[in-house]
Amino acid sequence: MSLFNVGISGLLASQRALTTTGHNISNVNTPGYSRQRLELAPREAQPIGVGYLGKGVVVEDIRRVYDNYLTTQVRLGTSNVGQDKVLYELASQVDKLLADPYTGLAPAVQDFFDAMQGVADDPSSLASRQVLLTDAETLVQRFHSLENRLADLGQGQNQRLRDTVAEVNSLAQAIADLNQDIRLATGSGGGSKPNDLLDQRDELLRQLGEKVGIDVLEQGDGSVNVFVGTGQALVVGVQSNPLALMADAYDPTRLTVGYGTGGAMSDISGLINGGELAGLLKFRDQVLDPTLNALGRVAVALSATVNEQHRVGMDLGGTLGGDFFADIDVTSPAVRPSSTNTGAPTPVITAAVTSVQDLTSSDYRLERNGGGYSLTRLTDGNVTALPAAFGTGTPVVVDGVTLTLTAGTIAVGDSFTVEPTRAAARDMVLQIRDVQAVAAAAPVRSAASLGNIGSATIAAGTVSSPPDPNLLQPVTITFTAANSFDVVGVGTGNPAGVAYTPGADINYNGWTVQISGTPSPGDQFTITANAGGVGDNRNALLLAELQTTGTLNNGQASYEDAYGQMVADVGTATRQAEINFNAQEVLLEQSQAARDTVAGVNLDEEAANLLRFQQSYQASARIIAAADALFQSLLDAVGS
Repeated sequence: MSLFNVGISGLLASQRALTTTGHNISNVNTPGYSRQRLELAPREAQPIGVGYLGKGVVVEDIRRVYDNYLTTQVRLGTSNVGQDKVLYELASQVDKLLADPYTGLAPAVQDFFDAMQGVADDPSSLASRQVLLTDAETLVQRFHSLENRLADLGQGQNQRLRDTVAEVNSLAQAIADLNQDIRLATGSGGGSKPNDLLDQRDELLRQLGEKVGIDVLEQGDGSVNVFVGTGQALVVGVQSNPLALMADAYDPTRLTVGYGTGGAMSDISGLINGGELAGLLKFRDQVLDPTLNALGRVAVALSATVNEQHRVGMDLGGTLGGDFFADIDVTSPAVRPSSTNTGAPTPVITAAVTSVQDLTSSDYRLERNGGGYSLTRLTDGNVTALPAAFGTGTPVVVDGVTLTLTAGTIAVGDSFTVEPTRAAARDMVLQIRDVQAVAAAAPVRSAASLGNIGSATIAAGTVSSPPDPNLLQPVTITFTAANSFDVVGVGTGNPAGVAYTPGADINYNGWTVQISGTPSPGDQFTITANAGGVGDNRNALLLAELQTTGTLNNGQASYEDAYGQMVADVGTATRQAEINFNAQEVLLEQSQAARDTVAGVNLDEEAANLLRFQQSYQASARIIAAADALFQSLLDAVGS
């Protein structure tokens, strides 16, 4: 009988080994499956006086071939790839949009200033003026088109945030449910591990890591706790704590990732790292918002400087020029209060761009704390302390933006987001619709009296902005001596006995002229309104020169330079995301290969195992057959 039992134990062990091998082969293509292996041990031997007699084999366990470190590396690699893939895909869309020679801004800017030069070449031509207005409208529409496309990407990012958070919560609940199943299975199995359930959970953890970076902590009962961010518990045992989407405290159209228990939600967007969720948030914070701001900065600079110069020109009707574009440097900057503010009466803060040269493409955070008021530039964290008088309505200027508290009181702890340029491209509008309203001419003209006998000459003159109320009033400069003159005309005072310096600036009523040469006493020069100056192109030339004038970065960059820098920044960010994505893909492949080497199913090895266990099964069957023959011989001997 002992021989019979030995054979049966071997038969059963071989049968289970064959079943396990077949299970491995069947799951060779199952994602996350770890091959399983029978753990065999000899049964406790029987003492027979002269030694111990073996009693066969016992199956101690069916072990999952598993390496926690390699599995964790695969999960981390999946998170990194998920993040960089999303960032690269979205950033490349922005890059292609801005750099495209047909849809980008640069061609439209070039066409606009070419048309402005065309008006300067022939200021009396109505056709040239119409081309200018047409190209100006095209430029405005190009700003709108770029802003709309970027806004669409923002809306798409919001939808992907919704979808991703929903997937995260679904996976977290599934992991919590598996924790429960694993607990029960471990208990009912006498401590044996339910390998297939563990593999399923590992695969869910990998999928969850693809969506968001996680930390996993295994518990003594076989369950795992899952954490996101800086330790926010997503799964604790059999309980999942779902993430939520919430409106940004400063902008209700902007979604943030919220986390909380007991109904109190906190914004943890800045704490998320890894996975598609982090990639979406990084795209918005590092590419989309800066691009919208930079595009708006170009729009503000272009509209403000063109308007400024156009206001000191004269149109075909002899009227000073008005705004060429909408006054977006005043109307577009936004100040958004936090939804948690407590100041009463409700504070109202206005913002306006008052210096284009000092303007940045950053947003700002305005706060009041126990130490006073501060303004933080969000791109680099630079903090500017504001004077206490700001709280009583005194305007302050930081980076070319003037902030004014126009009503209410800012309480300690209140904060605001200041967006000087975010909406400028959207708000840009062409104001002029009449070709005759293009102010191509200078508003004043200078002349020397025909009766002058000296050799002095007067320059055409320039006009300062904003135009002086008396700019168009006639003024006469009369030399009372060869080295002094009087100024007569409507204006602020009438200077008399002014010392004459050849070539020096003479300023009055908002214009500046220079007289050179040697005048004689009694010589006169006049500065009058440029009535009927339909052939005058002086202001159109100044407008055309704005294309290459340093108007941004403290006078170091033109509009096209600033746009080119924006394109370069996006291109750099896209290229960096691509490099990171490719590198992380290689690292992930290496991690997966290392894991598969340990835990993956090798069909050649399993085929060899099939033959080995089949032979073992057949040999055990022969033992049983031999035991049966011996037993039958014994029965026959006894029976005879």
